Amino acid sequence: MNVIENLSSSLNRTDQEPNQQLARQIILTEDQEAITELIKNLSNPNKTIQSDCIKVLYEIGEQKPDLISEHLEVFTALLQSKNNRLVWGALSALDKISNLYPDKIYRDLPEILDAADKGSVISKDHAVNILIKLAGNKKYHDEAFILLLGQLSACPLNQLPMYAENAMVVVSEEYKTGFLQILQSRLTEFEKESKRKRVEKVIEKMSVGRMEDKRSRGK
Repeated sequence: MNVIENLSSSLNRTDQEPNQQLARQIILTEDQEAITELIKNLSNPNKTIQSDCIKVLYEIGEQKPDLISEHLEVFTALLQSKNNRLVWGALSALDKISNLYPDKIYRDLPEILDAADKGSVISKDHAVNILIKLAGNKKYHDEAFILLLGQLSACPLNQLPMYAENAMVVVSEEYKTGFLQILQSRLTEFEKESKRKRVEKVIEKMSVGRMEDKRSRGK
């Protein structure tokens, strides 16, 4: 398979369908040579080819993360890139494989969070997803959830409902109060009622859970 010839830019396409089709083909064949070619071309002089390659790689990671997991170090190194497309693409790839290598992802958290702070909203989305996955791991729960609370306190308001909804499943009893306090403190910031209601729904669900826990302990 000639990977480069099948990229969207090589086909003079402005849409992502060729890249997505290429990712599906690589997944079906588990073509590691094609993945190696994509990794190699992340440093191609043509930035459009770089962008296409990272797109194909994280599309592969979405369906079959183990196929790209051995390149974790490459994705981490890309967090220092001046090409923002590569940075958030790398964060997307790291997000996809974070459950496979939590130790390495935890080790690289400073670089991940620094890249997210400097990057786009999409970068922040993936960094928060990574923290949520680490918070679901008993070994890293405390450290990851404390960092997650920091993200919830300072994240763009438009992202807060999604972050709160996704984080709800990994909130332990120890951090439930802090989680609820942060969400309640930001309710007054909302102008869009629909987004405020989403956060209020999370608060309500978590508060009901607390009441049920108290009743259970009281029996």
